[in-house]
Amino acid sequence: MHERKAEQVPADPEQERIRAETVRRLERSMGALGTAAVARMEERLAWFRRMSAQDRSWIGLVAQSGVAAFVDWFRNPGRGRPAVTVEVFGTAPRELTRSVSLQQTVDMIRTVIEVVEGQVDELAAPGGAQQLREAVLRYTREVAFSSAKVYARAAEARGAWDARLEALIVDALLHGDREDGLQTWGSALGWALTPVIAIVGSLGGEDAGKVLDDVRAAARRLGHDVLAGTQGRRVVAVVGVGDRYPVGELPRAAAEPLAGLFGPGPVVVGPAVPELRSAGASARAAVSGLRAAAAWPDAPRPVLADDLLPERALQGDTEARRQLVEDVYTPLLGAGSPLLDTLTVYLEHASSLEATARMLFVHPNTVRYRLSRVAELTGHTPSDGRGSFVLRIAVALGRLSEEPGA
Repeated sequence: MHERKAEQVPADPEQERIRAETVRRLERSMGALGTAAVARMEERLAWFRRMSAQDRSWIGLVAQSGVAAFVDWFRNPGRGRPAVTVEVFGTAPRELTRSVSLQQTVDMIRTVIEVVEGQVDELAAPGGAQQLREAVLRYTREVAFSSAKVYARAAEARGAWDARLEALIVDALLHGDREDGLQTWGSALGWALTPVIAIVGSLGGEDAGKVLDDVRAAARRLGHDVLAGTQGRRVVAVVGVGDRYPVGELPRAAAEPLAGLFGPGPVVVGPAVPELRSAGASARAAVSGLRAAAAWPDAPRPVLADDLLPERALQGDTEARRQLVEDVYTPLLGAGSPLLDTLTVYLEHASSLEATARMLFVHPNTVRYRLSRVAELTGHTPSDGRGSFVLRIAVALGRLSEEPGA
């Protein structure tokens, strides 16, 4: 069976005459309506009064376009659904969505419609007030839907742009280039918080997009600024933590709530740095730590890159070698030979106080005192397994650095 085509209802000549007369009246009043709408916004909307002249001009242009598009649609009701997005917001969608929030756009639309509705009786031809009022209501609904679409598309585009810029910043941080532009790039993403830390972990078998989204969402819930990207199967997150943590608790305290969002394996946290521009040092230390973390199977999760200095040094990280020498060997050397000699003998004699005292011809209490001074100077306890390992590597590297040609 063939389907019957829907029969078109013949137009009422009288209604068409009234519509045509209303259109003529609207056309004569378009400029005045747009001006009245802008004046009403100036009067009622505080946010509109605070805007720059350029931004107010964009709003005025959109208001005028909205009135013109309504008149054109009202003239040809047979066109069906009005193409509001193109006809109204097509004038300046980018400027509008940058300068005005969705709620403010709704306020703007409401104001324009109120101006038109308030003059329906004067604008409509005799007998056409109800016809015009119904058209205004329908058009208002379409503008509301189109507003939501414009902002949804802008948010989607912004999200894609942000993700690309984040990946570019992370790559620049890891490779140490373009650091002068990092602060500008960060500002484009709304970056404001310092100090900054880098957190690096693996993806494992997880989807990269999901891990990045989870890390970003969790960091923002904690009130942090965050940039996140991938490098191969590694996830690199750069986090601006603000002043919510005491200096002594950074960066571990800031990283702990995020560590579980990375894939299996070590999660390494770079040292805190004062600004985004210098975050490359933190990121590179964290990546170096992740490469070396396999040498310390019992490392905590997350582990500080500075706690992995011996492993990083053994793997050839020159910055880790320099830091160990400066932080451990140089203070010991400056404190005089008794401390360094006592530590060396103690490490070579299986951490035995008595054996060390006999070799040095001193009382065990003297050895005890000197070892406590070593711990005070370096932050590493010689009698602790991990501490003795760090000290042994640092002393060896320090002595190698003193060799001619080192």
